[in-house]
Amino acid sequence: MADARRRDEWQHTSALLAMLANVHRNPKKKPQPFTPSEFNPLVNERKKPNAKTGVRTLKTIFVDCR
Repeated sequence: MADARRRDEWQHTSALLAMLANVHRNPKKKPQPFTPSEFNPLVNERKKPNAKTGVRTLKTIFVDCR
């Protein structure tokens, strides 16, 4: 039961994160929109990116969006 609640909460959180990232996304650099599964750590199909890739992605989304 606790696992189901955790999964449900992550689904909500990852949907909000995807929406926020898509608002700040540059369509020329990343034509495909982000999906909630890209932000959900409980999704098994996704490979874990290394830390530098995550920081680089966040920097391009939030810092280089001018």
